[in-house]
Amino acid sequence: MTHQGLLPSVLIGAVASARSMTPMAAIASARLAGAKTPGKLWLLDHPLFKFGALAMGAGELYGDKMKTAPDRTVFLGLLARVMSAGIAGAALAPRNKAHEGATVAIATAVPLAYATLAARKQGIKKIGQTRSGLIEDALIVAAGAAIVTWAVRR
Repeated sequence: MTHQGLLPSVLIGAVASARSMTPMAAIASARLAGAKTPGKLWLLDHPLFKFGALAMGAGELYGDKMKTAPDRTVFLGLLARVMSAGIAGAALAPRNKAHEGATVAIATAVPLAYATLAARKQGIKKIGQTRSGLIEDALIVAAGAAIVTWAVRR
């Protein structure tokens, strides 16, 4: 296996750094559309997971614009990123490489959460919380969808 085999896992970890629920929502959307992920995880086929992931993804996009929203680097924010990146990284990894996929996704998501937070704070200073959040949403949701689409078609 080449390192390129884990590239979708790394990239989905980057998505999780900015929006913890977007990787799971992107995978749930693909699964609802009938796509199969390279990695096999039983929960990806459970209806509660699929619809729950979509609801949580939408809820996060809404909640992020609230002035009381916590930074993504607080303990629970990082925990959500670790869990989401790990599951998504495993799902997008080549067959029998789930542990490696989860590891690289988590190793990408956690440090990048600090970088994406710093970028977001700069955006808030320049254009405000809502506008910077909407721009970040558009970029991250598009990236998540593109990465999952690419991974399931490989």
